Amino acid sequence: MIEAGADINPNQLAAEIKQRARSLGFDLVGIASAQPSKYRDYFRQWLDDGQHGSMEYLAKRFDERVDPATYVPGAKSVICVALNYHAPLAERAASETGKIARYALGDDYHEIIKPRLHQLADWICQIAPEAHTRCAVDTAPVMEKDLAARAGVGWIGKNTCVINEDIGSWIFLGEIITTLDLPPDEPAIDRCGTCRRCIDACPTGAITEPYQLDARKCISYLTIEHRGEINAGLQLQMGDWLYGCDICQDVCPWNNKAPWTNESSLKPRFASGLVDVNEILNWKAEDYSGRLRRSAIKRVKLPILQRNAAIVLENSNRQSR
Repeated sequence: MIEAGADINPNQLAAEIKQRARSLGFDLVGIASAQPSKYRDYFRQWLDDGQHGSMEYLAKRFDERVDPATYVPGAKSVICVALNYHAPLAERAASETGKIARYALGDDYHEIIKPRLHQLADWICQIAPEAHTRCAVDTAPVMEKDLAARAGVGWIGKNTCVINEDIGSWIFLGEIITTLDLPPDEPAIDRCGTCRRCIDACPTGAITEPYQLDARKCISYLTIEHRGEINAGLQLQMGDWLYGCDICQDVCPWNNKAPWTNESSLKPRFASGLVDVNEILNWKAEDYSGRLRRSAIKRVKLPILQRNAAIVLENSNRQSR
């Protein structure tokens, strides 16, 4: 165990950081250099083409987003962690017609990951007082998927999700950007091969090419980020997805043997992963606040959730005619 103030061997420090991260409950941990993203030009063009839709926050702080050392001056390394959220689901009841993406079934992942990142960062600063650290999840201007791939946590799959060969893609990501110069891990190897199940399965054609996603067509974007009316054709293709979408992950072969999470806070509040959309349509403000307490589903307000519920109900009625 390294003592505070002692001469620090970077390799030993990196090993102890990883051990500490695992002791805090993270399933995966790796280290990347804080060099600028190789996707800078692609990301700039993706934004210029408008494929981010109404997610204007993605276009803000562009230089910080593509360069960790701009976001955290003097940064040399990024510690990347991942937490498995794959929880078992119960059988659906006849009345349950609206699907919720797995990531949103438990407690809000931001409230789970951030405190642990801060604990890890505080420990690092005790061992290396000269270090500056900054914790990040997906609300920060970081390209977390690129960083995770560079740190060996997993590769970016054709569906643009990070995939780990041992636990699949049901993972939350987090980062600590630091001025410590730590030895980086080997980047993850892309193991998608010739598989294109995610591309073929996407009902809206949002995965326009391997590794390329047009967010404007993505069901997750439509049900969570898009605040206005939804195109009639896309409404039909949304099927029974009330909040988010897991189709491209459900069909991924790397998820066939994905282990269950050990996190009790990620136990589904809706046991089957589905809800009765008629119930949602009748919710009042107090129902919304009570049923979704500490839930990531509160990313959308009740009117948007009810908009989605009405679409799911119409799609269900159309199928039964």
